[in-house]
Amino acid sequence: QVQLVETGGGLVQPGGSLTITCAASGFTLSRVGMAWYRQAPGKERELVASISNSGDSTNYIASVKGRFTISRDNDKNKMYLRMNNLQPEDTAVYFCNAYTSTGSNFWGQGTQVTVSS
Repeated sequence: QVQLVETGGGLVQPGGSLTITCAASGFTLSRVGMAWYRQAPGKERELVASISNSGDSTNYIASVKGRFTISRDNDKNKMYLRMNNLQPEDTAVYFCNAYTSTGSNFWGQGTQVTVSS
């Protein structure tokens, strides 16, 4: 059974940092690309960052470039998102996503990140 579980969300003040983790099971993580999405209240889910199966290639939306870092450890079946200088507009539920070359997608349940003073 394929399963993705996000952990590490919480409340942080503006300017603070937080790292969230995605733990994967049920498939070989090194065979799939992965990504972090987020969904803020009243808004559509958006792609935040993606990383290739090997970890050699990463992409970020403009609003998080220079602040967020996506990484993965295939030996541990985990993916991470390090978020620095967090701002209120970063408040959202963050979702882990895994995708295959054939177009299949798998999702975690999400973890809440709240940035507020």
